[in-house]
Amino acid sequence: MSVAQNIIEKLTEALAPAHLEVINESHNHHVPPNSETHFKVIIASELFDGKRLLARHRAVNEALATEFANGLHALSMHTYSPSEWEAQVAVPDSPKCKG
Repeated sequence: MSVAQNIIEKLTEALAPAHLEVINESHNHHVPPNSETHFKVIIASELFDGKRLLARHRAVNEALATEFANGLHALSMHTYSPSEWEAQVAVPDSPKCKG
């Protein structure tokens, strides 16, 4: 199974998202072709209602601990409650790789 599929599976199981996007951004970095090391996650979950950003990011990091231990290098996280997601106009672009 691909790293992206593992991320989808783990976040779905742990956070029951109302919305989930997992985008492989490895090609924007200095890594071998077809790498799966840099991702952007856009997730809306009822479990994020009333939670601060740090708690939301911790929940995502905890769900993906195995992936980080096995080579996931970078994860850009955009975490929302369902109502925040509905009001969202656009998700910020990921920063450009400097290396």
